[in-house]
Amino acid sequence: MEVKEEKDVLLMGIRVLDLADEKGSFCSKILADMGASVIKVERPDGDPSRGIGPFWRGSPHPEKSLFFLYNNGNKRGITLDLEKSAGREVFLKLVNRADIVVETFSPGYLKELGLGFEVLSEINPVLILLSVTGFGQDGPRRKYKSCDLVASAFGGSMYVSGSPSTPPLKPFGEQSYYTTSLFGAISVLLALRRRAQTGKGEHIDISMQEAVVSTLDHVMVRYFYDQVIPKRQGSLHWDNSFCILPCKDGYLRLTLFQQWETLVELMYSEGMAEDLVEDNWKDDEYRLRHIDHIIEVLGRWTRTHTTEELFELGQPMHFPWAPIHSPREVLDNPQLKARSFFIDIDHPEIDAPIKSPRAPYKFNHTSLNQWKRAPLIGEDNISVYRNELGLSDEELQKLSSLNII
Repeated sequence: MEVKEEKDVLLMGIRVLDLADEKGSFCSKILADMGASVIKVERPDGDPSRGIGPFWRGSPHPEKSLFFLYNNGNKRGITLDLEKSAGREVFLKLVNRADIVVETFSPGYLKELGLGFEVLSEINPVLILLSVTGFGQDGPRRKYKSCDLVASAFGGSMYVSGSPSTPPLKPFGEQSYYTTSLFGAISVLLALRRRAQTGKGEHIDISMQEAVVSTLDHVMVRYFYDQVIPKRQGSLHWDNSFCILPCKDGYLRLTLFQQWETLVELMYSEGMAEDLVEDNWKDDEYRLRHIDHIIEVLGRWTRTHTTEELFELGQPMHFPWAPIHSPREVLDNPQLKARSFFIDIDHPEIDAPIKSPRAPYKFNHTSLNQWKRAPLIGEDNISVYRNELGLSDEELQKLSSLNII
């Protein structure tokens, strides 16, 4: 499904070559969602990230990786072998027409191929090259391999994830990749703004480790100023202000101390405040010292209600309580439905429409409603190589026979 509107598109006319694997493919997706023309450049046998699950209906297949389909929506796709000289020649022609290149190779790899930033910028002085690596382009660990697990470990986020009774746990999903990609997209937009002012390109160096460290807010701040190493607290917020508690039908994020007397009165009206009505609980420090008991009493009360009951009950009293939604509940959420946040996208290799989220931002006078599925392997070879670069059918046949495209 593709939806189009007659409005300005944010990045219309900006051309992106996407050489990124899973470490940076979401970055170029953000640019594609904003209207940039993004070409996914894959090896002739397809990008390795096509092997990342989950797969549609559990069937491993390079065209059925849901990870790949999500991270490469709104892009076109070509195949090209950069390790062959003829492939590099074709790539340089593409670079001459591009505004941005996003890559995730090891530091120095492109330079070894004769495709370093110095070479690319000679061909295209206004080119912006974004290089995403595990540890950056310099430093003693620049050549070390990395992945989401390594980045979350070296970046410190794993240390504070989990419960007091568990060892450090990996944050859910591929958070390091998405965090890095968000920083990558921001840096590209800044480089485009600078280019508009100076007429110069830029080589942007992004380290996944540094991207993760940059999100540790209170963790690093507390260590800098108080030399306190935060502990893993499970479902309890780092400053003890929130906790996740069980209900009849799920879990609720609930405040522990906000408007304490109102909360106790509410529980008392249902005969479930227990000893929390006693005067000693009005003291902030006393409550902090006995927080485990408060959580036990609150948990007995929340178990007598559904999440929706407590959510609605808290709204008129300005309690920032929220149900912990499962993926099914997120999909059925009336607010997201009203805003048409999820759309159906058809795919020739999949026998049913795939639901996909739109971009989580809307502009009043700008269209972000151009959505299409991720490309098949080499799907746009003809349109890009023949129609845009002007290669002949004979040249395309030769490149294909040599397994360059």
